[in-house]
Amino acid sequence: MRIWKSFLGVTTTLAVLGAGAYLGLRDGPSKAGAATPPTAQAMPVPVTKVVKQTVPIYLEYSARTEAIRKVTLQAKVSGYLQEQGAADGADVKAGDLLYRIDPRDYVVALNHAKAQLERDSASLEYLRSNRDRGNELATSGYLAKDSFDQRNSTVHQAEASLAMSRAAVQTAELNLGYTEIRAPFDGRLGRNLAPQGTLVASGGTILNDLVQLSPIYVTFNPSEAELADIMKARAAGKLEAEVFLPGETEARHRGDVTFVDNSIRAQTGTIVARATIQNADLSLLPGQYVRVRLLIREQPDALLAPVAAIGSSQLGKYVYVVGEGDVVEQRLVSLGPSVGKFVALSSGVSENDRVISGNLQKIFPGAPIAPIAEAKAQQ
Repeated sequence: MRIWKSFLGVTTTLAVLGAGAYLGLRDGPSKAGAATPPTAQAMPVPVTKVVKQTVPIYLEYSARTEAIRKVTLQAKVSGYLQEQGAADGADVKAGDLLYRIDPRDYVVALNHAKAQLERDSASLEYLRSNRDRGNELATSGYLAKDSFDQRNSTVHQAEASLAMSRAAVQTAELNLGYTEIRAPFDGRLGRNLAPQGTLVASGGTILNDLVQLSPIYVTFNPSEAELADIMKARAAGKLEAEVFLPGETEARHRGDVTFVDNSIRAQTGTIVARATIQNADLSLLPGQYVRVRLLIREQPDALLAPVAAIGSSQLGKYVYVVGEGDVVEQRLVSLGPSVGKFVALSSGVSENDRVISGNLQKIFPGAPIAPIAEAKAQQ
């Protein structure tokens, strides 16, 4: 009985102590002041004001350059190659001497033809005088008509022989001229294939090749869907083409679209088109891969925002803008053409909205922000 009373006393004491501790913990904070959650700090973010500008609309393609003219240099007459007038890879002008074949045989042939011409000319002169004398004798009755006709026929035969001799002289002059192979147009030589002293055959020995570098073609393949835009732009005037070399961001060459093929390739759904480029610095070579950009039209009143401000989610592309009270608002947008570091937005924003262009990973819709220096969109 004494043990049970002791147990009840201990239990009562612990209960009182526990209640006092509970009341002390409950009332303690109210007396000392409860700690409240800290207020969120505003994240400093760079912003760019959306502006309205007229932007160009381009179509871009991978393309390849082609020479407008390319010829294989061959000899038209046979002989020993005497001289190479231009070095391998040289840029030459139309009419420049490229190769010379030993001309001595053809000089002799020309002299022979000229001598034959002089002989036939002298023979014709005598036969005409003989015919004129025969005409007087035939008129007075001292020469039979058959004899006169024979003299007249001989004159006609001599005239034909003289014409043949003149043709022979012209042929000899041409052959002598063919011993000099000259550039038919401005261009660049390739690698020489016939060293000096080679016996070249007429039409059988390739000496070199010559390609025209300026102007030059740039050939590309628009899709069937883009053909309507290209034809509309050509109908409105010249369609400008800008050519970019690999790795370049600035167009070094410009020209006009001068050809669109007359049929679409059924296998690929594309059509062959080409631009003619004035390759003044000769930096473009045939067979080179380049990038071509066509200015189709200009779009007025386009709203521009930095490309860096564009985010992506399962719902699509979006931007963060500065909302009322300097808090983040998320806007779904539709993208238009790119202009340098900026992109046109066809929906989702309005003029003079402030788009957040940095610290995108550290903010979220509704977050307080501190906008810093604004920059205007520029092309």
